[in-house]
Amino acid sequence: MRIALVAVLALAAAPLLAQTPPSQPGTHDASRVVAGDYTVDTGHTQVLFTVNHLGFTEYTGQFTQPTGSLTLDPANAANDKVEISFPIEQVSTTVPGLNTHLKSADFFDAAKFPTGKFVSTKVTVSGETATIEGNLTLKDVTKPVVLAARFVGAGNAPMGAKKPYVGFAATTSVKRSDFGISYAIPMVSDKVDLVINAGFAQK
Repeated sequence: MRIALVAVLALAAAPLLAQTPPSQPGTHDASRVVAGDYTVDTGHTQVLFTVNHLGFTEYTGQFTQPTGSLTLDPANAANDKVEISFPIEQVSTTVPGLNTHLKSADFFDAAKFPTGKFVSTKVTVSGETATIEGNLTLKDVTKPVVLAARFVGAGNAPMGAKKPYVGFAATTSVKRSDFGISYAIPMVSDKVDLVINAGFAQK
């Protein structure tokens, strides 16, 4: 009876085991980064923002469905460039009413300024980190910012044509008042921490 039960359990588990990949397709191995032109993987890229709320909490929201491009040249970082655009209409928090308010003229004014954008001007690589200088545009105001970026992983995408894929995470801080977004300061902090978690698939 026990032998029969073990056999049944083994047969039941077999399909699950067969579906389990041996490892993740992407690895933290910079040697797997392939030179070329890439596009943003919209479904797996996030533009996050965090503010201090009333002095009590750190509150994070995000812009979903970003788009953009990346040019990578592991042999010469001077050729590297990145651009990320994010639709203001897709701003998302845990509060539906706040989402609506953030789209209004008090904050981002999505109807008048539908897109935010970061465009790099210089990339300096040091090992698995990079300093990305560039311009951030919000509400038709453009200011220089510097992103601190780190390499996350590279490899071949597991789906479709299985093209080269690479991912990075980048951070910076800005003052929202510099972009004409001063509503509720200082109750909600002027300082905003930005995080870009970006995946790119080669064209």
